Amino acid sequence: MREKTRPTVTSKLRHHILEMPGEIRTASGIVINGRRIKSLVFTTDIAIIRNCDADAVLAIYPFTPQQTISDAIIRNASIPVFCGVGGGTTNGIRSTLLATDAEAQGAMAVVVNAPMGNTDVERIANTIDIPVVVTVLNENTDIEARLAAGASILNVSAAERTPHVVAAIREKFPDVPIIATGGPSSEGILKTVKAGANAISYTPPSTKQLFSTMMEDYRARES
Repeated sequence: MREKTRPTVTSKLRHHILEMPGEIRTASGIVINGRRIKSLVFTTDIAIIRNCDADAVLAIYPFTPQQTISDAIIRNASIPVFCGVGGGTTNGIRSTLLATDAEAQGAMAVVVNAPMGNTDVERIANTIDIPVVVTVLNENTDIEARLAAGASILNVSAAERTPHVVAAIREKFPDVPIIATGGPSSEGILKTVKAGANAISYTPPSTKQLFSTMMEDYRARES
């Protein structure tokens, strides 16, 4: 039987895009309302979001979540968006309102940070009709309580210990959907997938780094 090829179509101006590491494709993916998500680009940079091949955007940033930011990202993204709605300094009713607005704006899911209590997670889950993603920092998290509160997906972010934490969760909860950070290396991504992650969040190079590579190419042409 002849092996099927995968046709690739590009344009003259948009052939240069940021590609997610191929190792991410070995993950099973998480199917959300019929759409399979394997790779999530961790950024709020609209230019990168519009010029990458990720399956979705993980739009979390180190400031108080604001509706104007989530609206701008969702309106301009060509792929689904997972919106951060707090969990650290922002929680309570404000996070619930942010989640409601994110759903109305068209987000695929909302993401809450690890410090958010189960009462707030439950309130959000009972208010919106899109998945609630709860961030997990270590294996000591009471996963059962998180799921009971309404978490649909876990987002494991434990730096170099991420594969270990994923494996510990997967051993006790074989069917829970898990997104996890894969790190910058191919080996790290494969290790995290092997540990049981269904999808990988990938931090892209900075705009400065991307420009540096491009400018080196331009200088080589001029020399």
